[in-house]
Amino acid sequence: MNMKESLDDLAAFLAVATNRSFTRAAAQLGISQPALSAKMTGLEERLGVRLLTRTTRSVSTTEAGERLLKAVTPHFEGIASGLDDLRALRDKPAGSLRITSVEHASQKILVPALAKLLPEYPDINVEVVNDYGLVDIVAERFDAGIRLGVQVAQDMIAVRISQDFEQCVVGAPSYFVRYGKPRTPHDLTGHRCISLRLPTSGGVWSWPFFKDGHELKVRPGNQLSFNTITLQLDSALAGLGLGYLPEDVVSDHVASGRLVRILADWSMAMSGYHLYYPSRRQPSPAFSLLVDALSFRGRTSPVG
Repeated sequence: MNMKESLDDLAAFLAVATNRSFTRAAAQLGISQPALSAKMTGLEERLGVRLLTRTTRSVSTTEAGERLLKAVTPHFEGIASGLDDLRALRDKPAGSLRITSVEHASQKILVPALAKLLPEYPDINVEVVNDYGLVDIVAERFDAGIRLGVQVAQDMIAVRISQDFEQCVVGAPSYFVRYGKPRTPHDLTGHRCISLRLPTSGGVWSWPFFKDGHELKVRPGNQLSFNTITLQLDSALAGLGLGYLPEDVVSDHVASGRLVRILADWSMAMSGYHLYYPSRRQPSPAFSLLVDALSFRGRTSPVG
């Protein structure tokens, strides 16, 4: 087996071991799942040890596989870092960036910034994964994340990329004709609320409210829940229930009369979005450009 084949098989093993899935690893490598499985079987036969334990639902490393993973990972990371250093010598920054974000921030902040940045730098590739769960960006191999300021761990470097914003309870006029209007957040427990499902806990997001120095949270019902705010908005417009959505998402619909805002005096101000990344990270030119494009008033600070 030549050196190229050895490196290809080790890279394939690294993808399977870190993703803990043949399906995800095959998609990452751009090969078929059967071809990847054959690669792993061949590698195990040549080494004479079993590297992976396969079940119908998951893949895990054996003791030998864990040893191999720890041995090869630093070398592949070094290769990737070396290639990034070489790209930095090009006339224009280049490289790939993986960002974990949330749908609202991606639509309102990230995509508009990329629309200005990427045409000027065609060799920068950006992958955005929307997920309302809390993601370990180091373990999941993301370059950075975008979350509300209060959600960012204290050991991360955080760059504010948006101002604070309000959440609004809204419903279609037809909904209020049928069910009436709640007068306080406590009344929401008797209404049809459209909830946001959180992947980390598997539960739904509790709606926060604040008035006269008092904060309370209301847990919406489970009759209708989604994992995207786009579908929450569509359902509210259809009169299926009440939504609790960012003000900039619903403002045009409120102005046109398609939605009616209620409980405005109880609205909770959210802490604004931040781009965050590990403090030990050495920013590449491509990453620095992204930070500059997203920065809100250019303020960088630890979150705490």
